[in-house]
This record gives sequence, structure tokens and C-alpha cells, in this order.
Amino acid sequence: MKEKKSLLRNGGFQTFTTSIVCIILGMIVGFLALLIIEPKGAWGAIVAVIKNFFSYPSAAFRLQYFGSTLAKTAPLIFCSLSVLFAYKVGLFNIGAAGQYCLGIALALYLAIIVQLPWWLCLLAGIAAGAISGALCGVLKAFFNVNVVISGIMLNWISLYGTNLLLKPAMDPSGKDTFRLVNKAKQALLPTLGLDKLFNKNQYVTIAIPLAIIVAVVIWIILDKTKLGYELKATGNNLNAAKYCGMKENRNIILTMVIAGGLAAMGGALYYLSDFEQWNVNSSAVPGMGFNGIAAAFLGGLNPIGSIFSSYFITHITVGGGNVDLSHYCAQIADFISSVIIYLCGFVLFFKTFMNKRMDKAEEKKIARARAAAEAENNEGGNA
Repeated sequence: MKEKKSLLRNGGFQTFTTSIVCIILGMIVGFLALLIIEPKGAWGAIVAVIKNFFSYPSAAFRLQYFGSTLAKTAPLIFCSLSVLFAYKVGLFNIGAAGQYCLGIALALYLAIIVQLPWWLCLLAGIAAGAISGALCGVLKAFFNVNVVISGIMLNWISLYGTNLLLKPAMDPSGKDTFRLVNKAKQALLPTLGLDKLFNKNQYVTIAIPLAIIVAVVIWIILDKTKLGYELKATGNNLNAAKYCGMKENRNIILTMVIAGGLAAMGGALYYLSDFEQWNVNSSAVPGMGFNGIAAAFLGGLNPIGSIFSSYFITHITVGGGNVDLSHYCAQIADFISSVIIYLCGFVLFFKTFMNKRMDKAEEKKIARARAAAEAENNEGGNA
């Protein structure tokens, strides 16, 4: 009985449970929306969203599309890590989308125009995002500019700066940049044989294991190191951290540097895998940075949890393309994701509710035990 209590009281278990509840409720709301649009095919549509690549009859195709889903998950993991790392220090890195753009910009420019190898392109992309994050950190640390405001403004500066920088790398036959396989093979990410595991899917690269490794490293930094303790202490109480001798300005800037570098790393790795090409006429900030916010909160702001939440969001987003488009739109998966994330805003409420219920149950049990003890004492006295 004691073990059961300790499990229910465990913060990680509570976060996992509430996330599952949010997912189930989100799916129910999505199904209701499908029923409203077209009742006849609603069940088939929600199943298609959930099944994703499992809906393909061929095992070879399922394996290949599973690899593609993993390839799309990798950059989302980095963006979610960027958001949660900053959030742990009390900062909301909504500028992850712009940092993601800068990672793409430098990586593709050096790959296609300068013809540098993939690892130099990747490092340059990370550096670009880190500098952008540092700018937000400096503005916050020394001028008390809210990182949300500076991040949003830098998102658009980064987007149009990326368009300008990659204009020379545009394929004359379209609006996208050249494919790396045609113009910069030296910049393609190595697969290390992973492509063979997924039916020769060339988009399955080192980006996937790198994302997992980085998530573990971030978890170690935040929970197992002095630096992580100082960063979280700064986020919890800036004045207390300053009183204890911690360098609060340095911690804020360092946090945003790391957060910016993580988001940019996701963008650089994704485009160096040649999965997509950048549209140099883009007028909308990539959704990957904003989806990172969703994945971070769905994962309970835990680096390991972000791996699973990122995969889940990618899985149902890709699965949205399998619905009957004659009745529904592919964006139904995005709608479901948004509902799930909205519900994640109530995670603290769910946890508080669970704890109150358990507290009341324990109080009743203690009261019954006391009553029984008093009854025994009374019986003994009468005897």
C-alpha cells in the first residue's frame, strides 16, 4: 500500500498521467469535430490520424514511412528542448522559430554556396541560433526587455534574413533552394547505416540519435549538475539567486545561448538531411518552433518526456494527411494537437486535484484509525 501511495505522489508519474488524460481528451474533441463536419467518415478519419504509417498494407512501406516520421521528429525534439531549457530558468523562448530559421540559413548557405562539409555547416548554424538567443538574453539581463517581445520581433527578422541570404541558392526552376543531393553532396548528413534499417530511407540520418543524446545531456545538465541548479534557482527567484552570490545576468544570457543553439541545431540537421528545401519566398515563420512549445509542455517540461511528446505530435500531424480529403482537411491533426496543448495548460490543475483527493482520503483514513484507537481505549477502560 505504501508503494502505491509513493507512486501516486511521484511528480513524474503525475505528469505522465495528466499528459495521457490530455491526449485522450484531445482525441475525443477531435473526433467530435469530425462528427460535426461529416458523421459518416468520422471514425475512419480519427483512426487514420492515429494509425499514420500503420495504415499502409506493405510492411516495407510502413518501415519507410516510420523512418520519415522519425526524421521529422528530430528537429521537433530540439525545438522542444530549446523551449523547456529556457522555461526551467523562468524564460519563455518564443523566439525558437527564428533561431530555427537562422540554423537553416547558415547551414544551407555554407553547404550550397561555399560548399563546406556537413559538420562545419552544422556548427555554423548552431552558432547563428546561439547568437540570436544571446541577443534576447542580453536585452533581458541588462535592459529588462521581455524575451517574448524580443523573441517575436527576432522571429520575423530571422525569417526575412534567411530568405535574403538563401536567394543565391535558389533553384531557377522553382522557389526552393537547390537539393543538396544535386548541388552539395558533401553537406549531406551521414546515415551510418541507419537508412538500411528503414528500407533504404535516405532521410534517416544521425539527426535522430543526436536528438536523443542531446535530450539526455540536457536532462543531466538540468538535474545533475551545479550549473543546472544555479540556472533553475535563477529562474525560481532572481533576487534570492543574486543574494546567494549567483551571477544572475550570466545565467540568463547563458540560458538563452543554449536555447538558441538547440533550436538552430534542429533546423540545420533537418535541412542538411535534404528532407525539405527552403522556400526563399516564405512569408510565414516555420511552425516547428511553435510546435516545440507544444511538445515541451506535453512532455511535462522534461527532456526525456520531450522525446516521446515530439514523436506523438509528429505522428498525428503526419497522420492527418491520411484522412479522406474530400470530406476533411489534413489540418484536423493540427486542431487535435492544439486542443491537447490547450489542455496541457491545466496540468497543474489536474495535479492539484489529484493531490487534494489523496490528502482527503488520507485524512479520512487517519480519522478512522484514531476513532478505532479511541474505541479500543474506551473498551479497555470499561473492562
